[in-house]
Amino acid sequence: MHWDSVSWIIIGPAAIAGLLVLATHVPLGQQVLKRGIVFIDLAVAQIAALGVITADAFGWEPQGLKVQVAAVSAAMLGALLLTWTEKKWPEVQEALIGVLFVLAASAGILMLSNNPHGGEHLKDLLAGQILWVSPTQLWAAAGLGVFVLSVWFGFRERMGRVGFYVLFALAVTLSVQLVGVYLVFSSLIVPAIAVRLWPARAQLWGGYAIGAVAYAVGLLASALFDLPAGALIVLCLAAAGLLANLLLRACGMLKTPQPAV
Repeated sequence: MHWDSVSWIIIGPAAIAGLLVLATHVPLGQQVLKRGIVFIDLAVAQIAALGVITADAFGWEPQGLKVQVAAVSAAMLGALLLTWTEKKWPEVQEALIGVLFVLAASAGILMLSNNPHGGEHLKDLLAGQILWVSPTQLWAAAGLGVFVLSVWFGFRERMGRVGFYVLFALAVTLSVQLVGVYLVFSSLIVPAIAVRLWPARAQLWGGYAIGAVAYAVGLLASALFDLPAGALIVLCLAAAGLLANLLLRACGMLKTPQPAV
């Protein structure tokens, strides 16, 4: 891809997709980190991807309503299962999340094993196709984002375990199809980790800023060097978080981390 009008036509929607993903994933990621269930996003994202794979196996139209219903249903079932396991066996919840991720990933690989385009389809679900998002996907992501943010900022104090998992599943479902499993995980967790020692009032907007810079740099680098956008953005998220913390540490603005008990 070269610097011309076509590049910006592609990068523009991709940048919007990234901002829409960050809008919901930054605050939810901070809550995930606070709850100590870091790998829940990977598990739910992989389960949503399994729903997409199942829909594909039935020959349903990609991005069609049936595919979305399959993805949402799968993610919801996974979220409700994790709600139950957290209540039943909270001491091993993180391990159970990891097991569920592996099971969903393995089931997806088996379902795609006889598909002549299975390898490409699996790559799209993992690494994403952010450069090729459609206007329909963007409108759907915007509508879902408004709903998720309204519920989160309006009712989070009264939202119980089930409510959080269900809202989380909704946010992740469409994001997987927009940017892939790897970017969903990175968008949730990397900004949250990066700002955990920042002053409390700056953590949310700091996470948004780190994410926005990383997506912008990653997309521009992808266009300039003709490299996979998803992988570059993941690396840029880590780099942006690290550089921001080095800068704030040099300025003496980071909180002192509490030693583990």
